[in-house]
Amino acid sequence: MEGPMLARVSAVVLGLLLTASGALGQAYPAKPMTMIIPFAAGGPTDVLGRIVAQRMSEILGQQVVVENVGGAGGMTGSKRVADAAPDGYTFVLGTVGTHAQGQSLYKKPLYHAATDFTPVALIAEVPIVLITRNDLPVSNLAEFVAYAKANQSKMQYGSAGAGSATHLGCVLLNYIIGVDITHVPYRGTGPAMQDLQGGRIDYLCEIVSTAKPQIDGGTVKGIAIMTKERSNALPNVPTAREQGIQNLEAYTWNAIFLPKSASPEIVKRLNGATVEAMKSPLVRQRLEGLGAIIVSDDRATPEYLAQFVRSEIEKWAGPIKASGVSVE
Repeated sequence: MEGPMLARVSAVVLGLLLTASGALGQAYPAKPMTMIIPFAAGGPTDVLGRIVAQRMSEILGQQVVVENVGGAGGMTGSKRVADAAPDGYTFVLGTVGTHAQGQSLYKKPLYHAATDFTPVALIAEVPIVLITRNDLPVSNLAEFVAYAKANQSKMQYGSAGAGSATHLGCVLLNYIIGVDITHVPYRGTGPAMQDLQGGRIDYLCEIVSTAKPQIDGGTVKGIAIMTKERSNALPNVPTAREQGIQNLEAYTWNAIFLPKSASPEIVKRLNGATVEAMKSPLVRQRLEGLGAIIVSDDRATPEYLAQFVRSEIEKWAGPIKASGVSVE
C-alpha cells in the first residue's frame, strides 16, 4: 500500500505546486509597475516611453507608472533598475547611450549593460538629426562645417548628458569634421532644447522624435539627418551623406530591460505586453509620426536584444576611443 499511496500523495503535491506556480504566473502583475525613464521629462525617450507605457497599462491591467530619473547620461536611472529586485515591478527604458555607448565613454561605468540586466524587448530605432539655433548663420551641412571650424573656440553644443546618444552623435560629428567644441551636458534634451531655442547653445544632435515639432514649428533649424536614409518624419531634411559626409551615422534605440535574474515567466509576460503595445495601431501611428522605426517581430525577442546589446557595445567602442573623448 505504501508505494501506491506515496505515488498518489506525490501526484497531489505536484499538482498543487503546479497550480500554485501557474497562479503566481497568472497573477503577475498584481500591482502597479514602474518604468524608469533615465532622462528628464519632455525628451525623446520620455515621449516614446509614455506612449508605450499607457498602452502597456491597458494590456497588463495594472498601471505602468513612468518615473524620470536623470543624470550621468542615463546611467543613474538605469543603475537604479540594475540594483532593484528582479520581481518584474521595476524596469528601465534603455537606449543606445545607456546600454551601449556609455560602456566605452565612461572610464568607470556604473554597470555592465550586457550582464547586469535581463533583456525584455527592443521597441524602436530613431534617427538623430543635427539642429541649430535659429540665428546661427548656416543653412546646410557644408555651411555648418565651415562656420564651426572658424568659430569653434566660442561655440557650445548641448546633450541629454555625458554618454547619452545625443552626446555621442555630436562627438562623432565633431570628430569627423575636425573641431573641438565645448560640450554642455543637461539632465535630458528637454532642458537642452529650451536653451537651444533661447540661443544659449549653438547646436544639438537631437533625436528626430523631439526635434520634429521644433523644426516644423520654426523654432530651430534642421541641418542634417545622421542616418543613411532620410526620415519619413522630416522628409525635407537631407542626410549628411547627401551633403558630402559619408561616414556620419548616429541614432538611438529604445528597449526594455529588467534587473538581472528576472524569471522567464515575468520576461515572457512583459515582452508579450510590450510587443502587443507596439502593434497597437494608435501606438504605431504615434511612434512613426515621431520618426521612430518600430522593429520587426524577429528583433523584438529577449534573445535578440541580448545579442544586439553586445554587438552595439562593440560597434561603438571603436569610434568613441578614436575620438579621444571620455568621461570620469
